[in-house]
Amino acid sequence: MTRKQILRSVIFIVLVLWMVVHLTYILRTNGDVKDRFVGFNAEKNDTIDALVIGSSPVAPCFITPKIYGDMGITMYPLSSNMQRPVASKYLLEEALKTQSPDLVIFEMRMWTARDEDLLGNMAHTREVTDNMKYSLNRIKAINAMVDDESDRINYYFDIFKYHSNWKTLFLWSQFRTLFYTYPDDLKGHVIETDVGPAERPADVPLTVKEPIPSEQEEYLLDLLEYLKEKNQKALFVVTPYSSTEDEQKKINYISELISSKGYDFLDMNLYVDEMGLDFEKDIRDYGTHVNIVGGEKITDWFENYLKENYVDTGAALTVDHRGDKKYSSWDKAYQLWENLSIDAREKVRYNIENKIYYELETD
Repeated sequence: MTRKQILRSVIFIVLVLWMVVHLTYILRTNGDVKDRFVGFNAEKNDTIDALVIGSSPVAPCFITPKIYGDMGITMYPLSSNMQRPVASKYLLEEALKTQSPDLVIFEMRMWTARDEDLLGNMAHTREVTDNMKYSLNRIKAINAMVDDESDRINYYFDIFKYHSNWKTLFLWSQFRTLFYTYPDDLKGHVIETDVGPAERPADVPLTVKEPIPSEQEEYLLDLLEYLKEKNQKALFVVTPYSSTEDEQKKINYISELISSKGYDFLDMNLYVDEMGLDFEKDIRDYGTHVNIVGGEKITDWFENYLKENYVDTGAALTVDHRGDKKYSSWDKAYQLWENLSIDAREKVRYNIENKIYYELETD
């Protein structure tokens, strides 16, 4: 082959790869999780003050537009359903490519579960790996999350899974993700209006502990080492939910382990009375997620916690971005949330008064 032919071949291969990558981004199934990750990629570089990594309770629990409207702090969740702890480090590494957050917050509920109990639906693994742009870090995440080496090819090239979605190429909601960047109107937050009465968290003394599964402890120690290496300030939290005695004992264990490494740990289950959280009315689905009323109570309390422990002390989150044109999209997100929240609160009230409760999905 001549040099000219080689050059043409290389250009052709590069163009094909470019097309495959970006077609995959379009074909990936839409939904809250994809919108959230695509929205994160659309944020301007170095404009996120706080990053939240964790499972599905994160998005409804931390009302990010409200936090911005009340404090001028930009907080964004990289959360997905049943997010396995092993994903945390890779999601953080991905986020640090474009953002330099003052604080990274990790929601810790899933860390009490055995990894084998979180593998029943591999779609939850895909919600992490498929929502990462193509990169070496994505490959590392896949290798860490998919044990069967023969199955990894379907994760490396997820177009194999989504190729039948070709009709969505003509939908704007899909096509707009060509470069995997499109703003999320509510900055990753999800408004929930269902009601499902729940039990309060188990009351377990802080001194009573039980080790977490060995694989989760290994992942946690690795994550803590990575944070130290990056000199990254972090806060580990458990958002309010109907924890069992066994889970609460493991949360106490996690608290001691993290504190011993010099990082902050916050078990919000200990402060549900201060928040005024009503487990009969403020929970969406019988114990796991909150509705908008519960989310507001938690967010109000958490804002005070951030102010007292980070803002007032000068440790982090000291800049108020309200009024800065660079952050105008956050002003719009706050206004949108305020408008939507009016009807959402009314829907919760209506559901409570009429005893309309959340319907659990059954197979």
